[in-house]
Amino acid sequence: MANLYKIIVTGPFNSGKTSFVSTISEIPVVSTERKITTEDRGVKAETTVAMDYGRVTIDGRVLHLNGTPGQSRFDFMWEILANEMNGFIVLVDSTDPPSLPDANDLIKLFSRFKQVPYLVVANKADLKGNISLGEIRREINLDEAVTIMPCDSTSKSSVRQVLLQMIELIEQNR
Repeated sequence: MANLYKIIVTGPFNSGKTSFVSTISEIPVVSTERKITTEDRGVKAETTVAMDYGRVTIDGRVLHLNGTPGQSRFDFMWEILANEMNGFIVLVDSTDPPSLPDANDLIKLFSRFKQVPYLVVANKADLKGNISLGEIRREINLDEAVTIMPCDSTSKSSVRQVLLQMIELIEQNR
């Protein structure tokens, strides 16, 4: 029997959660993207309203990836999705510093749901105008012990590196 892990992929609005899950999933992603009807329409056309679900097998471990909605009006889903999680990833948009305080709030919230390992992942680290991992660490007020790493959520190898790090943290924590 393979090791099964439930990983939550959370983060502020437009941080790349749906892309992250879609890029690596071996199955068609269950997605709840819907047209945006709020003032966020100018940012992107659709948003996740319940969750994104994907699955991937890495080194004999089956990862169930659950992407959360990024808008706080859907926050009632967060605790439901956090049920039985083994770890969580907080994806941040490294080109959008004003969204970083939201990441700090998400870390506190998901840590209250269940004490599990987590990573902070600086998505869009390959894009112009991104801020450094050190700046992100300061903005989020992250403890030095928390792993923060860069990512391109549209790159399978980049997403895989993040998930390998997550597996390592989970297995160290057992």
